[in-house]
Amino acid sequence: MRRAVWVALLVIGACSQKSGPAHAGPSETESREQERLHMVSRQIEARGVRDARVLQAMRKVPRHRFVPGSQRGHAYADRPLPIGHQQTISQPYIVALMSELAAVKPGDTVLEVGTGSGYQAAVLAEMGVKVLSIEIIEPLAKHAKATLSELGYAKMVEVRHGDGYSGWPEHAPFDAIIVTAAPPKIPEPLKQQLDVGGHLVIPVGKHYQSLLRVTRTKKGFREESVIPVRFVPMTGKAQER
Repeated sequence: MRRAVWVALLVIGACSQKSGPAHAGPSETESREQERLHMVSRQIEARGVRDARVLQAMRKVPRHRFVPGSQRGHAYADRPLPIGHQQTISQPYIVALMSELAAVKPGDTVLEVGTGSGYQAAVLAEMGVKVLSIEIIEPLAKHAKATLSELGYAKMVEVRHGDGYSGWPEHAPFDAIIVTAAPPKIPEPLKQQLDVGGHLVIPVGKHYQSLLRVTRTKKGFREESVIPVRFVPMTGKAQER
């Protein structure tokens, strides 16, 4: 009888151990956050981006939500990724660099030409600026608008479908303009819609491109070349000109 009771106690003890809570690994949300922190540390800070608001925005915006499901495993790699329609989402370092070069402050209004996935707009919104973004490919404009809305950026980012070559004159002047596709030459309308003291950050060129920062001064425009880059070409009026 005692032997039977002893066996029963062992069985109960074993069942209790099996039914206890297992050690849970990190959730997908936690894993993605760690990937972002690693991305900012190794790919962005290590390459010289210092603006604290840019770095914080890059740590917060979930880049994996802006790429197709098939690409999410590569979302935090330092490279561009295809988003359909022969377009790409820029590599994280370039997004951070362009955001830093724009030198915006909370409350500023920024024009973005080339919404793409919406990722650059989300980063700017996290920095406290109002973003007006134009996308020439209608399905991308619709998808970006939906993603930005799902993530809570609808109040900070306005997306419209159209050709960004001529800018958005009814909302000019802008404190900064960021262009995410490369025209052969800087579109003159964009320069004219820049406020004094504002910066236009834009890749320019055909086969060989340079990332330029154009600053509007009281006397005109000051242009500086930052680094060589490779962006998809700006289509529409930019090619006609």
